[in-house]
Amino acid sequence: MPSSNTGLLQADRSRATPGYRMFSPLGLSSTLLINMSGEVVHSWDLPYEPGNYGYLLPSGNMLSAVRTPDGPKGLPAKGGLMQEWDWDGNLLWEHRDDLQHHDFRRCKNGNTLYLRWELIREENHKRVQGGQQGSEHADGIWGDVIREIEPNGKVAWEWRAEDCEEMYSFPINPMCPRHEWCHANCITQLENGDILINFRDNHLMAIIDYKTKKFKWHMCDYSYGQQHSVYMLDNGNIMFFANGANVLGVGPEGGSRVIELDPESKQAVWQYAGSPRFSFFSWFISSAQRLASGNTSILEGIKGRLIEVTPDGEIVWEYISPHYVTKKHPMYTGGNCIFRIYHYAPDSIEIAGRLPADPW
Repeated sequence: MPSSNTGLLQADRSRATPGYRMFSPLGLSSTLLINMSGEVVHSWDLPYEPGNYGYLLPSGNMLSAVRTPDGPKGLPAKGGLMQEWDWDGNLLWEHRDDLQHHDFRRCKNGNTLYLRWELIREENHKRVQGGQQGSEHADGIWGDVIREIEPNGKVAWEWRAEDCEEMYSFPINPMCPRHEWCHANCITQLENGDILINFRDNHLMAIIDYKTKKFKWHMCDYSYGQQHSVYMLDNGNIMFFANGANVLGVGPEGGSRVIELDPESKQAVWQYAGSPRFSFFSWFISSAQRLASGNTSILEGIKGRLIEVTPDGEIVWEYISPHYVTKKHPMYTGGNCIFRIYHYAPDSIEIAGRLPADPW
């Protein structure tokens, strides 16, 4: 429930990275930009609640998704309507797909890449390993699809989990239901066009070859605990939020971590964890972003807690969202949950000239 211990809790002006943070409180109907003092300096009103975030394009426009009332029932992190808004809140573009969920990205060619569900063929149900037996959706098993569309909505490219033979080698976590396969929650298109994707329910992250639609690289580690926010850093390493959920006894001593992974050695080269470990934990959602200063911006999503840490793991900025859901909601009543955050430097192409150069 709402707490007085919210807003800006600490800030080291000499070491925190100047900038603005963008987030969409889950269960409400707006996307916000806050300054380093925790004050809302810009916002967009949404037609529905977020599904599940928004981010700024180089033009300064916002690309976001909202949750439509239609589509599969009972599946998490549904969207359904992707929209592009200008800085002043004018709608410029939209595409409705009631099967869209979790993530979406604007491609360099102007197309839009996003995740959606499709029912997998019944003959493939037995090939999907793991999960709680008998927990299929009333409709069957919803499988993940990556779809790329042109601005007019025409489909330009697709990838289906059902048609990827490698996917059948990675079982669903036995603590997870079989209603979907396999809960993709993050996609990014790499510089060469390949797709980096994360699947929560089988602890799998992979790079999909855009041309062959096969895996070029993959990593599966149950100790990560159903990770989120997987993306590639400029140095070629992969950063993600390791939630630490459903680790089945093979994980560490509890709590979440933020990990920078060398994809070649598949070893962590940097990580952040709480001290004690259980003091930093979000069993779902959440994100991390490496900043130009070398610090890392982190979202502990279930608590609505935003922090910035140095390479040594010292917290130099901390904020807890005061934007709670006070109405009755099927999932977020009394909560201040956030799916993902983005940090923008004052002189970034997305922000420059639109907000004060001094973000304090």
